[in-house]
Amino acid sequence: MKDDILYEIGMISRALDSISNIEFKELDLTKGQYSYLVRICENEGIIQEKLAEMIKVDRTTASRAIKKLEAAGFIEKRDDALNKKIKKLHPTDKGRSAYPFIKRENAYSNGVALSGLTDQEAEMLASLLTKVRRNIEVDWEFVKKGNKRSY
Repeated sequence: MKDDILYEIGMISRALDSISNIEFKELDLTKGQYSYLVRICENEGIIQEKLAEMIKVDRTTASRAIKKLEAAGFIEKRDDALNKKIKKLHPTDKGRSAYPFIKRENAYSNGVALSGLTDQEAEMLASLLTKVRRNIEVDWEFVKKGNKRSY
């Protein structure tokens, strides 16, 4: 059972991504872009590097998604007031109007995922998954810096 935990997490993640990608087509959001848009809406003025770190993707992947969101009119880049080299990410009106729909879908998916669990079980699951994420973040940071894990 212990060896199947990451397999289960992966299946859950892929299933929810697949559902979201289908349901968000009507918004003209493509694969995975909704994660970026939500974070930008919730952290208006975030810079690309922080966003990539928050979502746990490399800079190239983040850059591609950001360019697509910008081209589709969901976000815009603005110069930092003090340093013109820094571009801050902001949702447009189109991005802001998509945000509540994405949040409702997320709340619904959370409800489905947690159905049949008591409040205590749901809190325990959330706590345990946070610990798992923090454990993985250590390796993510290590590998992101060009290091190789030894198995």
